[in-house]
Amino acid sequence: MINVLIAVLSVTVIGALCAVLLVLAAKYMHVPEDERFPKVRACLPGANCGACGYTGCDGYAKALIENPDVRSNLCIPGGDATAAELARVLGRAVEDVEEQVAVVCCRGDCSATQNKYAYEGMQTCAAAAALFGGPGSCSYGCMGFGDCAGVCPVDAICLNDGIAHVDPRVCIGCGMCVRTCPHHIIHMVPAVSRVVVLCQSHDKGAVTRKNCTNGCIGCMKCEKACPSDAVHVKDGLAEIDQRKCTHCEACYAACPTGAIARFVGGGAPQAPEQQ
Repeated sequence: MINVLIAVLSVTVIGALCAVLLVLAAKYMHVPEDERFPKVRACLPGANCGACGYTGCDGYAKALIENPDVRSNLCIPGGDATAAELARVLGRAVEDVEEQVAVVCCRGDCSATQNKYAYEGMQTCAAAAALFGGPGSCSYGCMGFGDCAGVCPVDAICLNDGIAHVDPRVCIGCGMCVRTCPHHIIHMVPAVSRVVVLCQSHDKGAVTRKNCTNGCIGCMKCEKACPSDAVHVKDGLAEIDQRKCTHCEACYAACPTGAIARFVGGGAPQAPEQQ
């Protein structure tokens, strides 16, 4: 009985001593929080998506307070309203936010491609990509298992006909789908964009055409048609510089495979044969 009492007393003394040490540490080692932090943090939407380049909304809020050079318009999901509120709280000039939307740069649906083998593993893009680049005939294309849809916080992504599609009217531009895609075929583009290249294949034209009838074959017709030098074919794939694009849609009209699509009525980008 005495041994039990000694053990209980020892544990009690040790616990009390640790509690005192913790109280002293909290009192004398406390780092005061900037009183502006709660106000700045309250301005942010709380998506913790990392689109601003920081580790969530807390990280961005701290950076804004600690470094006056950090811009207050980096929260794409929050848009202009969040930027204006941050500027008010921080006493800065209001900066405009360049709204962006995600685009799945692939048109390799079931009618345009085929499988090169029967995949029976885990039904995720990450797992499928580890096995010879995925089951699709095009190793650059969308595998259609929906890893991107799984991380989208606003359900802006759906799977249709074997590939993912982003609804730009719902997309908040957080970029979480971009970081999730193992083939890196989801890109962020300015919300004002009118034309996009829905292909990521860098194979030669004949190979791309064999693997996907909707792919870019690097024919350079779009590059020659562009009057503003915004389109260039690099490594067999057309690329559009959205900063130079004047939205004339000449490249869209010139593309023989429909690899260049345009946004119609604020909806998803559509290729010529879908008009």
